[in-house]
Amino acid sequence: MSTASEATDPTNPTDPTGPKKAAKDTKATTATKTGAAGNGGAPPVRKVQQGRRKPEFTARRGFLIAVFMAPAAIFVAVFTYYPMIAGSQMAFRHWNLSDLTDTSWVGLQNFHDVFADPAWGTVLGNTGIWVIGSIVPQLVIGFALALWLRRRFPFRGLYQALVFFPWAISGFLIGILFRWMFNSEFGVVNDLLQKAGLINEPVAWLADPDTAMFAVLVANVWYGVTFFTIMILAALQSIPEELYEASALDGAGKVRTLFQITIPYIRVTLALTVLLRIIWIFNFPDLIFGMTGGGPNNETHIVTTWMIKITQQGDYGRASALGLVIVAGLLLFAVFFLLATREKREVRS
Repeated sequence: MSTASEATDPTNPTDPTGPKKAAKDTKATTATKTGAAGNGGAPPVRKVQQGRRKPEFTARRGFLIAVFMAPAAIFVAVFTYYPMIAGSQMAFRHWNLSDLTDTSWVGLQNFHDVFADPAWGTVLGNTGIWVIGSIVPQLVIGFALALWLRRRFPFRGLYQALVFFPWAISGFLIGILFRWMFNSEFGVVNDLLQKAGLINEPVAWLADPDTAMFAVLVANVWYGVTFFTIMILAALQSIPEELYEASALDGAGKVRTLFQITIPYIRVTLALTVLLRIIWIFNFPDLIFGMTGGGPNNETHIVTTWMIKITQQGDYGRASALGLVIVAGLLLFAVFFLLATREKREVRS
């Protein structure tokens, strides 16, 4: 009969747990000794391999960076900043091609001449109509097309190519094409309207002050819808499908999903897209020059086309003053627009 000490003896051959316990005790003793010897009794710590150190910034590296950046900096300085500075100083001088011997300093006289011109009120009103009448339809139609192109259907790639095609054409060329389309004698617009029974005789769209601005707005809306479609479609593709699935489970309809999920999710993209497009429309004289040249009787002139007209007349001083007014107005608009949209985002969050 074995005693209690024999039952718990790890070396007892009759105890089946003896060899296993002995092996565990041996490993524990070895680990303890190793830890005590190498780390003061603490458990062993794995060494983390450090990454490569970043190279220190030296004068030689700075010189190389400056050498590689110099061509781009010189190019921008010569072709961007120098013309801006030279053109800005013209705004405060008498600078007319009819008399280049007198380039005296006139202060704010050129700005006074711009605001005192009888055409200034008409041009300013046309600019507001041009921007608002273009941006609103472009945004609405572009948003609708982006929602449609986001769905999966046969030949979707072909439809996308057709929608994006106008953006690859020059604005001046678009103006020439629409000038032919709105021509009172052989234009396709009058032909289609007469065949549809909407008009009885051809309409002089571009020669009539009451319809000229409408014609250029139609052309600009057709041209600018593509930009909104591209930007909004890219933003829509980033919305997780789980949000729409959760909305469908909650019983939300399409209108509620649009205003509570889609628009809030892409509101930043919408705000920046609208800002960029407003600036581009404001500085987009190509199409107007291609269609009407600012006529008839200045009824389609906006500030940028009017500035070009003044430049063609040789009055560079007044044209430069108007250019500074345009730049200042766009900067103020951009600042106020970004501040307003930022505050709105903070309130919603």
